[in-house]
Amino acid sequence: MTGIVLPILIFLFRIIDVTFGTIRIIFVSKGYKLFAAVCGFFEVLIWITVISRLMTNTDNFFHYVAYAAGFSMGNYIGLTIAEKLSLGVILLRIVVPDHPTELISELKEMNYGVTILKGKGAIDDVNVVFLIVKKKDLELVINKIKLHNPNAFYSIENIESVSSGVFPKKTSFSVLSNFNYKKILRNGK
Repeated sequence: MTGIVLPILIFLFRIIDVTFGTIRIIFVSKGYKLFAAVCGFFEVLIWITVISRLMTNTDNFFHYVAYAAGFSMGNYIGLTIAEKLSLGVILLRIVVPDHPTELISELKEMNYGVTILKGKGAIDDVNVVFLIVKKKDLELVINKIKLHNPNAFYSIENIESVSSGVFPKKTSFSVLSNFNYKKILRNGK
């Protein structure tokens, strides 16, 4: 069993263990206490029951390589899963030279609270648009920016929490059916 099977088991269980650990850290940083606790439970359970037994009294070089490779792959998979979960909110800061009337109008139609300020850029006057966006909606909003202001400069900042504001309401299937997705598909927006 120690020939090829044990290194494979070490690799696979280390991936699972570290994936839970990576996701747990993300949950902790975002304030999801219950999810962090559940991930921590499984992370430690796997460590105590599987990894510690597999690694007992081993002096095989391939076991160490499998352990290290599983650790690396677990980090990668954990971060990939966390990215797909798109947890939290971000501050989106958009800088444009002209007043972004169409963009603001469309963002307000999507029920985003939009704040706009006039500013002085390096060369000319600019308009700075601020909005808080759920991470899972970021791609949609970025596409709106590129559609209406393709040369806009924007920056994204993670936010730990917000006190209040205007956010799109949670949508149910019936609300989604009223959403003007046909117009978006027809116009490529």
